[in-house]
Amino acid sequence: MTHRITEHPIIEIPENRSLVSFTCNGSIYHGYMGEPVASALIANGIKVLSRHPRDHAAKGIYCSNGQCSHCTVLINGKPQKSCMIPLKENMKIQLLETLPEIPEEDNAYHGVAQDEFSCDVLVIGGGPSGLTGALECADLGFSVIIAEDKERLGGKLLLQTHKFFGSVDDCYAGSRGTDIAVILSQKVHKHRNIRVLSNTPVVAVYKDKYAGVFIDNKRYGRISFQGLFISSGAREKSLIFPGNDLPGVYGAGAFQTLVNRDLVKSSDRIFVVGSGNVGLIAAYHALQAGIEVAGICDILPQVSGYKVHADKIRRLGVPIILKHTILSAEGRDVLEKITIAEVDDEYRPLLQTAKSFKVDTLLIAAGLIPIDENYILAETFSFPAVKAGDAGEIAEASSAMFGGRVAAIELAGKLGKTVSFQKEFSQKAELLKSKPGKIRPDQKIALTDTFQPVIRCSQEIPCNPCVSACPVQSIQLKPVRNDLMDIPEYTGGCTGCGKCVAICPGLAIILAKKSGDQDSEIVLPYELIPNFSTGDTIPLTDGDGHDICLGRVVRIRKDKKTNTRLISVIIPQAAALDAAGIRIQDSSVSEYVADPAPEYFPDDAMVCQCERVTSGDLIQFIREHHIRDMNQLKILRAGMGACGGKNCSSHYPALFKKAGVDIRRVASNRYRPLSVEVPLKSIVNEEDDRL
Repeated sequence: MTHRITEHPIIEIPENRSLVSFTCNGSIYHGYMGEPVASALIANGIKVLSRHPRDHAAKGIYCSNGQCSHCTVLINGKPQKSCMIPLKENMKIQLLETLPEIPEEDNAYHGVAQDEFSCDVLVIGGGPSGLTGALECADLGFSVIIAEDKERLGGKLLLQTHKFFGSVDDCYAGSRGTDIAVILSQKVHKHRNIRVLSNTPVVAVYKDKYAGVFIDNKRYGRISFQGLFISSGAREKSLIFPGNDLPGVYGAGAFQTLVNRDLVKSSDRIFVVGSGNVGLIAAYHALQAGIEVAGICDILPQVSGYKVHADKIRRLGVPIILKHTILSAEGRDVLEKITIAEVDDEYRPLLQTAKSFKVDTLLIAAGLIPIDENYILAETFSFPAVKAGDAGEIAEASSAMFGGRVAAIELAGKLGKTVSFQKEFSQKAELLKSKPGKIRPDQKIALTDTFQPVIRCSQEIPCNPCVSACPVQSIQLKPVRNDLMDIPEYTGGCTGCGKCVAICPGLAIILAKKSGDQDSEIVLPYELIPNFSTGDTIPLTDGDGHDICLGRVVRIRKDKKTNTRLISVIIPQAAALDAAGIRIQDSSVSEYVADPAPEYFPDDAMVCQCERVTSGDLIQFIREHHIRDMNQLKILRAGMGACGGKNCSSHYPALFKKAGVDIRRVASNRYRPLSVEVPLKSIVNEEDDRL
């Protein structure tokens, strides 16, 4: 198992994990008990999980979250999404080379009683908003069941090794997502009003206030409820470009799942499309895992995510290329090269600007789509329901946690409980999900003989850990807006303790002081495994990632509370107030080959990857047959695959627009009720222990 992460600057590598053996296509491999089958396969170097029966195209993972069908393999003779099935000893896995054969069954029906559960509030999804919402409902006296489709609670918190923004008092700002997941999970498991059903996706919601669940991914059961709390998260958007279906092209969340949750080194060198927080953080997580990042591109002229996230990426040596889009991905069976190009003011690619990068992984971080189908059903059936987190509105996990509490109070009101709801509570929830605001000038300070903080947090974002951490209150939010979005500033009296440096989520604070007549000493935050020691000379960068000088390391210490290293470096005084980070990646990683005349065939790009239907097929069909109903695209088999049309249907509006049709005159796609594939055998409870 060579593709494993064996050391990490933040995540503690588990010891004494149970190693099990399994077979894949008849060969013996090893993996860890309970990890997803897909992760075990990738850890053993197996990236091609199936071949499509129509054209033999190679397929790998995309979402690693059960929202697509790309990772389907035969597990003990049954087709299963390998990203959702825990690995067990002696599993027999067969990669799909064609349509799977239907196994022979001679046993007569002898069904067993369905598992039945009952609660006041059913929480669908145990992520950040689901956990805080469940706790709030339980504290109000409701009986709560959390149905979580994974083994562990936490959702995206389990993938977040970075420190959170937001408010220290309201959403654990300054703590890492992985740590917050542990805190909230422990609270949930200890609460007497909460029951957790792990590995149990909710597959359907019915109008008689029952939910169908697939218990342990084996057998069908039902939960009766009075109110629904939808916290099922979001699925990642795909993009349409040639090669978008190659193994190695997948969502940023899938990459984070492999690297941070399953500790699988899935890649050697990645490229990221999308400069929102998801893309920026995914690139950062790659560097933490020892994976090279060739670059990040975005079709917009400015970074979409937090400036402090972008800045720390640039300082480490990763370029962010704006006003560029992905043209194509290429490779024989797996990704080997991607090509991007600059776009004009109407976002059309300028082919003469094309440049290619040799990478083995392309992360798509082009936005998220709320998974709110069950909420829509609840509204249709007119029973009490709320949605929170990404299922309600795409925002940061810090916002989701506080928003979960707000949604729980709203649901309590719908269930007839009188709950006091302060206006400030709602206002705070809105503030925490604010988009980045204005950029203000950095505060200027004069270098002295004692340490002072140099703060490069110039963009309005909801965040205050540095203020809360300072024991002498020498950092305050400068009152311009008079809320959490105000910019921190140094007000004097620094003791040099470094707590502000260690806790800042954006790594936007350093300490600086004079050291003799010509030199200065600075203290930098560092969240990677150092490849240098005390006495070594290291390259330093300024706030924008430009090389500025070399520095001599004089001390390396680790702040135990935040798990952040503080690196003390001696540099020339002239650079003391400009130095901001340590370059860890050589510029050669981001070298590209210019392709002066690449071919660009967007019509060849796959829209429906399950059924292999291209954008050109769909646009031509819409034009020739005057299609005004999205459901008619099923004639071409679009949306009829194993993912239930959840991924391809998000592209339909753009395709109709390209075909010259006003989308307002087009009937919407119909929702397919079962959100997870459930064998008929399981619904009638012909229980099968082979998994």
